Amino acid sequence: MSQIYGLSPVLEALRAKRRTIHKILIAAGSNPARLNELTDAARSAGISVEKRERRALDELTRNANHQGVVALVAEAHKSSRNDTGRSATGRSPSGKGASGYVEAEKILDSLGEPPFLVLLDGIEDPHNLGAILRSCEGAGVDGVFIPEHRAAGLNETVAKTSAGAVEYVRVARVTNLVRLIEELKERGIWVVGVEGGTEVSYNEFDFNVPLALVMGSEGKGVRRLVREKCDAMVSIPMRGQVNSLNVSVATGVVLFEVLRQRKVGQRREL
Repeated sequence: MSQIYGLSPVLEALRAKRRTIHKILIAAGSNPARLNELTDAARSAGISVEKRERRALDELTRNANHQGVVALVAEAHKSSRNDTGRSATGRSPSGKGASGYVEAEKILDSLGEPPFLVLLDGIEDPHNLGAILRSCEGAGVDGVFIPEHRAAGLNETVAKTSAGAVEYVRVARVTNLVRLIEELKERGIWVVGVEGGTEVSYNEFDFNVPLALVMGSEGKGVRRLVREKCDAMVSIPMRGQVNSLNVSVATGVVLFEVLRQRKVGQRREL
């Protein structure tokens, strides 16, 4: 049994109806008025709400900031790991796992116009992943792809940090980012990596194209093999003594530059 904790993440999980929620636990003594919307939503969904001592919730979440609310949810389904003779996307057995993962092909076959995707090359900190997903949801990204190995997955920390955005962003796990990039190119999607030290500034690049942004890991950035497959690399100019931004901050900066450019482009077409 897995868990989601925090008022907003649990409430958004109830609204989104993408996860199987078995039970919701609330801390005894919590302000009932503050939880009215949550308990009403749980009642409408036929999910039981039980009171527990706050200490019990502390132990269950390992002293995380649960805000007196914990939802017990079904365990994640893992993607198939067959790495030969298949698409790079890899597929979960049921198409949409209980954890919120979506089949990669389902994302690719239902893209917006123009497409807007994000590829995360080995983000290991779940707090960074949660913050990135929150920005992706706000920017209207069509889907996010993360590696199956050596990267953070969709867990309770990600759900809490994303403030519930994880319930709405379509996230797929893939076995091989390099092959995924090749597949994206076959679909006419430009793949643009973001990394410090490149000659092209992010706000000089024309993002009015079918787009997949690649963000590298916290320590190593974009891996060499992935970088070599990108159509272009851009960077965020720095003016201070520190030469880089946190990856979640950098992702937000570039995502909303894409939105700004596309909005300007739409005005020009009118």
